[in-house]
Amino acid sequence: MLVSCRRLLTALLQAQKWPFQPSRNMRLVQFQAPHLMGPHLGLESGNGGGVINLNAFDPTLPKTMMEFLEQGEATLSVARRALAAQLPVLPRSEVTFLAPVTRPDKVVCVGMNYVDHCKEQNVPVPKEPIIFSKFASSIVGPYDEVILPPESQEVDWEVELAVVIGKKGKRIKATDAMAHVAGFTVAHDVSARDWQMRRNGKQWLLGKTFDTFCPLGPALVTKDSVADPHNLKICCRVNGEVVQSSNTNQMVFKTEELIAWVSQFVTLYPGDVILTGTPPGVGVFRKPPVFLKKGDEVQCEIEELGIIINKVV
Repeated sequence: MLVSCRRLLTALLQAQKWPFQPSRNMRLVQFQAPHLMGPHLGLESGNGGGVINLNAFDPTLPKTMMEFLEQGEATLSVARRALAAQLPVLPRSEVTFLAPVTRPDKVVCVGMNYVDHCKEQNVPVPKEPIIFSKFASSIVGPYDEVILPPESQEVDWEVELAVVIGKKGKRIKATDAMAHVAGFTVAHDVSARDWQMRRNGKQWLLGKTFDTFCPLGPALVTKDSVADPHNLKICCRVNGEVVQSSNTNQMVFKTEELIAWVSQFVTLYPGDVILTGTPPGVGVFRKPPVFLKKGDEVQCEIEELGIIINKVV
């Protein structure tokens, strides 16, 4: 009964036209530059473009994404005005991109949430979401290095669509869930398989939350700038070779269902990040298994959202 109700809900959600018509591409970033004191908020001028300094446009704006999201529509309207104005763009080469969200209240993760990833493991598709977490201290920027911990010999890659919460909520209905979403970004759920699968009583947390194990970025693309988050090509390359290639339409539980499920247990706050699962092609299920080594370069890319590139050291 529960499964059939869930299928009906999924069908209803998918039958609804995606309610947000794409606007001019709003790509919010946190960045640093040599001539600026500390982190600043900006707009990436198109996927792979330079950066418009939002704090220069309006000095009253907060300088962190967390505060920006907490202020809701007031700050978003300023960003929209900045997007419409012809403002100077800092060349990409002159700025350092930070993770679009740093120090969120929580990073929620979803296991086995792609149909094709379940087939890869020869396990049944879950009947309800499998939830775990990473500590916020694992978050690094889109081009930062991933540090191999000496405690693990089995560090693996996982490209994921990340949802960023924009509005506080508890016990959110699936039909209301998108009102609580700020936007989407690319995540790399770096995973130490030895600690995830064999150590620590097989609890996943430690294997998922070493420092640098959650690169995010390059931008928080607002929900009204994404045509359909559940129909995006998603891929991961290691040293230029495609290792994961799928589509977010393979997700078992879509964004709305995940928010409804998670918010039964915890209050969601602006800035909270939900990693929505990974497609097939991870290293641990290859024959023989393949793991990341020093010098590798991992590229995680999602259509419309961008690409993050992390060197392994």
